[in-house]
Amino acid sequence: MTDARALLENGDIAGLIRHLRFNAESMDLGEIARLMATAADRSGFDDLREAAGAMAARQGPQELYDFGYACIERGVAFLAIPALRAAIALLPDEPVLLMELVAALERENRHAEAVEALEPRVDALAPWPARYLLAHNALLAGDADRAEREAARLPPPDDADWAPARDRLARMLDRARAVRTVSPLDLKDLRGWQFTLGGGVLLTISPYGFDDGMTGRFAYTSDTFETCRRTLDRLRLVLDAAGRRPASVGLLPDRSSRVLGLAAARLFGLPAEPFDPARPDALVVAYDLNEAGLNEAAGLDGLWERAEGQVLFERATCWTDPPAVTADVSGLLHQVAKSPWGERLQVSPGGEPETVPPDERPAEELADEIVRALPEPDEDASDGAPPDPDDALAGFVRAVADRWPTGPRDALRSPGPVPSNRFA
Repeated sequence: MTDARALLENGDIAGLIRHLRFNAESMDLGEIARLMATAADRSGFDDLREAAGAMAARQGPQELYDFGYACIERGVAFLAIPALRAAIALLPDEPVLLMELVAALERENRHAEAVEALEPRVDALAPWPARYLLAHNALLAGDADRAEREAARLPPPDDADWAPARDRLARMLDRARAVRTVSPLDLKDLRGWQFTLGGGVLLTISPYGFDDGMTGRFAYTSDTFETCRRTLDRLRLVLDAAGRRPASVGLLPDRSSRVLGLAAARLFGLPAEPFDPARPDALVVAYDLNEAGLNEAAGLDGLWERAEGQVLFERATCWTDPPAVTADVSGLLHQVAKSPWGERLQVSPGGEPETVPPDERPAEELADEIVRALPEPDEDASDGAPPDPDDALAGFVRAVADRWPTGPRDALRSPGPVPSNRFA
């Protein structure tokens, strides 16, 4: 508590939130409330300030619920969890409290805990949303069998608003059945779960720190022209394995996507055209969708619903801050990625870190460099990472090709059951 109070007194609200993330569940709820009342006041969050102040004065079910609700709304759902659990201890038969706890656990990707919370009560609750949430969280926790059983017990929803959730769960379970014919779908099967949950094919399994907490994802990666070329070659492998023959490359407006899109067009012998959401059979190329500006003003809202035959490829997909749509093909999953032409850090010949300024050459020249680059071979399996040869990727794609790419591009908000370390 002393450390938390010191952070608050020094005005380090971000530091306080980081401290609470790791310590809140062992702290007194009253102290958390007092800390957050002050922090919310300084941040201008009146709803959270009022709820925290009320919980500091009295920890009844209503005060605990209001604080939990405000925390979820303000993006600190982890603080809602101990408060809502305390409220449930006071009113164990109140479904509103349970549903809010499940919402907080889902926001924190604590899906196995959501299953544990729902399981004792699900038979006594309305199946929509309770049993749906049980099936959904079981799948996101890695238990496909449990998810299948619970989904089979779901009646059609009475409320049409639940239809998209029902359809999304059905698509995920259908993809899981296809994946399990060719991949283990266990807690290390990153490619299998990426396809199951989001419908996208992952090209690269990181060998770095595989058995030390990364499990196929990258933390920080500095891209090169050679790895961009290798990724485009693997993209062609996926398209061939699935029997897809794009007619053109759709160029997104941001610079990095344009560079990579021009390179793809030249390698594949396709015309390159500005992205048109209505154009069929287009290969739409993004470097990082978070940088592409997925909004109506930029004309990219058409990526949510694909045109006939359209394939969306993203070179570097951020798994800690996922984009608003899930790509049909992702080059790699990262927390931080630097493009070959952006400002980067590198180690100087003397062993010191130095900043490399951005490469300001025209997009066409940078694309030519990708095309000329010699593709870097995949890293040898290390740190426990399994080998990932081209024929294994092609075999995976052939096994799931009739389910790829289909359905809307739902945002993949949860990393799913495959764990990876996160870095601030």
